[in-house]
Amino acid sequence: MINARSVSVLADGLAAVWAPFPRARFIAQALDGLDGLELKDRVRHVAAALHEALPLPYPRAAEIVRESASRAALDMWSGWPATDHTAVQGLDHLDAAMATLAVLTPHSSGEFAVRPYLERYRDDALKIMYGWAESPDEHLRRLASEGSRPRLPWATRVSWLMAPGPTLPLLDRLRDDPSEYVRRSVANHVNDLAKDHPEVALELLARWRSGGGSHVEQVLRHAVRGLLRAGHPEALALVGATPGSGAVDVLALEADTVAVGEKLGFTVTVTADAPGPLLLKYAIRRPGSRRVFHLGRREASGAGATFSLRKSHSFRPVTTRDEPPGPRELDVIVNGRVAASTAFTLAERSGPHC
Repeated sequence: MINARSVSVLADGLAAVWAPFPRARFIAQALDGLDGLELKDRVRHVAAALHEALPLPYPRAAEIVRESASRAALDMWSGWPATDHTAVQGLDHLDAAMATLAVLTPHSSGEFAVRPYLERYRDDALKIMYGWAESPDEHLRRLASEGSRPRLPWATRVSWLMAPGPTLPLLDRLRDDPSEYVRRSVANHVNDLAKDHPEVALELLARWRSGGGSHVEQVLRHAVRGLLRAGHPEALALVGATPGSGAVDVLALEADTVAVGEKLGFTVTVTADAPGPLLLKYAIRRPGSRRVFHLGRREASGAGATFSLRKSHSFRPVTTRDEPPGPRELDVIVNGRVAASTAFTLAERSGPHC
C-alpha cells in the first residue's frame, strides 16, 4: 500500500503549497529501493526522501506539511511517511511538531509519531495531549488516548507511561466519548494498564461505573477482556459473573487428531450454578505454551440453565507463531475456572502445500 500511488498523493499536496518542491525527484528517490522492504522500513524510506526534498528549517518544513494536508487526498498510507518525518525531524521543535501531528492525524493517525515527544518532553507533551482530549475532532481525541497507551502495539516503549497515573485525566475525560472510535481506544488503554496494574484499572473502572454514562458499560467490558481471559476474580465480579461458577457437562471433540492447516471442531455443554453471566473461554496447551480464546457468553436465568456451544479452532500456519506437531490439551474455562479438559494430537500437515 506504500507505493507509487501513495507517494504521488503526498507529492501532489506538497507541490501544491510549495512551488520549489522537487516533485519528480522526490518520487524517484522515494521509489528507489522501495521494493522488497517491509512495512515500517517502507515508511522510513519515504520519510527520508521527504526530508531530502524539504531542506528547510523544521518549523518552515512543518508549515508546508500542514498546509499540504488540505490539498491532497491523504490516507493512512500516503500520510504515514509525513507523520514519521515529523517524529524524526521535529524533535527540537515540540510545538511545531505536535501541531503538525494534530493536522495529519485525521488522515493518518500519529500515535507512533507522538511517542518520541512523550519520551523527551513528558509534561509539556502530555499537556498538549490534554488539550487534544477536548478537541471537537474525534481523530484528535482518539490520538490523545491511543498515543499515550502504555503498551501501544508496534510503538516504542515510553518507560514513564508504564506507571499508573499520568494518563488517567485523559481517560477520565474520554471515558464516555460520543465516538466509538475514541471509546475503543480508551478501553484498549485501560486494558494495557491492567496488564501491569490490575488493581488500578479495576478501581478506575468501578469509579466510572459509579459515575454513570451512556457508554461506560461497553467500555468496561472491552477494557477488562485481558483480566477476564486471565480469570481475575475482581474483573469477573465487575461484569457480574460469579468466579468459578458453572460446570461443563459435555466436552466432545469431533476428532482426536487434527493436522496443521485444518480445524479442530468441538462441542461444549455448560450448566449454570446460579443466575447471571457465564463467561466461556477455551485454552490450547502444549509444553511451554498456553493460549486462551473467547468461546462465548451466556446469561443464565437461574441455577440449572443449560447451554450448548460448538466451536471450530483453526490451526492454519501463521508467520508470527510456531505450531509444532505433537500432543495438546484443550481446556474449557467457565467464569475463570478450568471446568473440563481433554487431550488431542496436532499432526503434521498432510498433502502438498505452499
